[in-house]
Amino acid sequence: QEQLVESGGGLVQAGDSLRLSCQTSKRNVRNYAVAWYRQAPGKERELVACQTTGATTDYSDSVKGRFTISRDSAANTVYLQMYSLKPEDTAVYSCAATLRYYSDIKDYMQLWAYDYRGQGTQVTVDS
Repeated sequence: QEQLVESGGGLVQAGDSLRLSCQTSKRNVRNYAVAWYRQAPGKERELVACQTTGATTDYSDSVKGRFTISRDSAANTVYLQMYSLKPEDTAVYSCAATLRYYSDIKDYMQLWAYDYRGQGTQVTVDS
């Protein structure tokens, strides 16, 4: 069973930047389509970024232009670089991964598409 471990969360001020990391335990990240999602208290889970094995990316409207998903296969790590953070970005951020192939990039923006999920790391943005 694959395990995903996130790190890099913390308390920041509005306008700050933060980079989250996610490592896999069994297979190298290059084998997976990956995503980041978040859940704020009292709100539904929101998938904010995805990247296919072919490096195609997509983002939710709420983070487009501010967040960047990337991976470093040598470091076996997936990143979520977050810029211009806002208080409404406060949430637990988790990564997800799948070996499945979907022909439509929009499917990779759905949480059901992913077989493996991490426990998450808290990001708090103070105004």
